[in-house]
Amino acid sequence: ALVIATGASFKKLNVPGEKELLGRGVSYCATCDGWFFKDKNIAVIGGGDSALEEGIFLTRFASSVKIIHRRNELRAGPLLQKRAKKNKKISFIWDSVVEKIQGDDAVTGLLLKNVKNGNNYELPINGVFVFIGNKPNTNLFEKYLDLDENGYIKIDDRMMTNIKGVFAAGEVADSFYRQVITSTGMGAAAAIGVTRLMENEV
Repeated sequence: ALVIATGASFKKLNVPGEKELLGRGVSYCATCDGWFFKDKNIAVIGGGDSALEEGIFLTRFASSVKIIHRRNELRAGPLLQKRAKKNKKISFIWDSVVEKIQGDDAVTGLLLKNVKNGNNYELPINGVFVFIGNKPNTNLFEKYLDLDENGYIKIDDRMMTNIKGVFAAGEVADSFYRQVITSTGMGAAAAIGVTRLMENEV
């Protein structure tokens, strides 16, 4: 038997300052790092469900949350959009992309570019959360296992893939919860599935 738990990777902006300031103002997890930005001004990059969900969550701590999106309309669901737009701490910066994350020892601002007119401008900020999607680490398995349209491994309710004896657990198969505690539970379920399979095979 085999349990696949190769996880998923955050999609990155790949701009100057992102790698250098990771953990010093750059984050990919609001539930992990939100508390560190209490009474701070922060930016959220993205326009989908995750960006708005995390942006709304971050208003519990931050003084203000600016959601920066490369288009002039969001991809998130209507209910999330309504909640975000009603939140007084949230404002939107449209048609803009991050060119550089500024700061030496900590994030101090963003250099943004308006995609419509090409103008660059600076935004003072204390932190930036990037939510432009996740990519499951499944390249190794794509020839052998059934994957969904986003590349996540398809599993049944016992964590087994389309191949008998091959299980998957965690973010490699979970595009919804993406939390350590749920991944751990999936791992436990996969281990039980392996045990039951091996017992029945003996």
